[in-house]
Amino acid sequence: MDYRVEKDTMGEIKVRADRLWGAQTQRSLDFFKIGEEKMPKPLIIAFAHLKKAAAIANARLGKMKADMSKAIVFACDEILSGKYDDEFPLSVWQTGSGTQTNMNLNEAIAFIAGKKLGEKLSPNDHINMSQSSNDTFPSAMHISAVLEVERFLLPAIDALRQTLERKSKEFAPIVKIGRTHLQDATPLTLGQEFSGYAAALENGAALIKSALEFARNLAIGATAVGTGLNAPAEFSQAVCDELNEALNERFIPALNKFHALTSHDALANLHGAIKALAGNLMKIANDIRLLASGPRCGLGELTIPENEPGSSIMPGKVNPTQAEALTMVAVQVMGADAAIGFAASQGAFELNVFKPVIIYNFLQSVRLLGDAANSFNQHCAVGIKANQKTIERYVNSSLMLVTALTPAIGYENAAAIAKKAHKEGLSLREAAIASGLISAEEFDKTVVAKNMIAPKN
Repeated sequence: MDYRVEKDTMGEIKVRADRLWGAQTQRSLDFFKIGEEKMPKPLIIAFAHLKKAAAIANARLGKMKADMSKAIVFACDEILSGKYDDEFPLSVWQTGSGTQTNMNLNEAIAFIAGKKLGEKLSPNDHINMSQSSNDTFPSAMHISAVLEVERFLLPAIDALRQTLERKSKEFAPIVKIGRTHLQDATPLTLGQEFSGYAAALENGAALIKSALEFARNLAIGATAVGTGLNAPAEFSQAVCDELNEALNERFIPALNKFHALTSHDALANLHGAIKALAGNLMKIANDIRLLASGPRCGLGELTIPENEPGSSIMPGKVNPTQAEALTMVAVQVMGADAAIGFAASQGAFELNVFKPVIIYNFLQSVRLLGDAANSFNQHCAVGIKANQKTIERYVNSSLMLVTALTPAIGYENAAAIAKKAHKEGLSLREAAIASGLISAEEFDKTVVAKNMIAPKN
C-alpha cells in the first residue's frame, strides 16, 4: 500500500496515499482504536454545512479571498453529496472536545478545495479561519440535532399519529370495557382509547418542538473559551445567516458564548423530551400487544398483522414483534438519556469535554426512535383490527357496569351487588335483581354500556 508523509506540529506521520485526510486525523485513528462507534454521518453533514457557511462569512467580512471561499464551498458541497463519506472514519471515543473530528473536516476540505483552487490550503489557517474546535463542534451538534429531529423524527411520529387518529375514528362505535390497575373498569369506546394514543404522540411532538428552540442557539464565534478571539465580531451572526438561508432554518448566535461552550443543557433538555416521547411509545406498544394477546388464551380484543413466524419450535405461533422492537428502542433511548444527562453535567471551567458521547447518543436516539416508529406504523398500526365479538363478550360480563347503579342505590349497595355476582358466579343483572334494590326494568334501563362513555347532560 502506498503512503504519503503528512506534517503537523507534532512532526511527521504516514497517511495512506488514497486518503484525503491529514496528520491529525491519522493520529486520531492511531491512538483511539476504541470500540466500533464512529462519528455519526448527520454530524459530519452538519459540520460541512457549518464550514461552508463559515467560508462564505469570512469572505463577506473581508478575511478570506473570494476564490478561496468558493473553493471551500465547492469542497463542502462535494462532501454533502456523499461522495466522500469514507473520509470521516473517526471513533466517537476521542478527545472530548471533538477537536479531531473538526480537524478531520478541515483536512479533507483543505485537500479537496486546494485541488480545486490549484494551491495548498492550510486546515488550520484557512478552513478553520475564525473558528475553534470548541465552538464548531457544539455548533455542529446543535445543527445536526435540529435537522434530524425536524426532518426525520417528527415526520415519523406524525405519520404514526395520523394512523392512530384514523383508527380512532374507525373504532369510534365500538364500546369496550376499560381497565385500570390491570383490572376491569367502566366502559369506553375503542376509538376513545386510540384517541389517547394519538394525543400522546401529539403532545410528545409539541414538547420536542418547544425544546428545539433552545437548540437553535449556536456557539459559533466563541472560538476557544467564549471570548471570540481571532474571529470578527460579526462572524457569529454572519454564519447563522448563511446557515439559515441554505437550510431554511432559524439558527441564532448563542447569547452567552461562555455558557455555550461549557454547558449542554439544551441538548439534555431536548433529549429529555425525546425520552418522554419514548415513554409514550412504550405505553402504546405495550397496550397494543396486550390487547392483541392470544389468539385464544389472551385478551384478544385486537388482531395485528402477522408478518413472520414467531417460534422456531412452536408451529403456527405469531408474535407481536413490531411492538417488541419499538419497546426495546424505547428502553435504549431511556438509557441514552442517562448518559447524556450525566455527560452534560460535566462542564469544567470553560469547556465541557463530553461532547462526542452526547451527540452520538442523541443522534442514535433520534434515528432509532424514528425508524422504530416508521416500522411500527407500516407493519403493525395500519393493520390493527378490532375483534368485536370478544370485546362485546367482555363488556357483557364485566362487573364494573354496576357503577351506573351508584347514583340510584349508592356506592355500598352497588359494591355488594358486584361482590355477590363475583362470589356466586352470577351475572350482574341477576345479582342486582336478587338484591331487591332495583327491578329488572330499572336495571335494563340504567345499566347500558353505550350510555356510560361520556358525561350525562
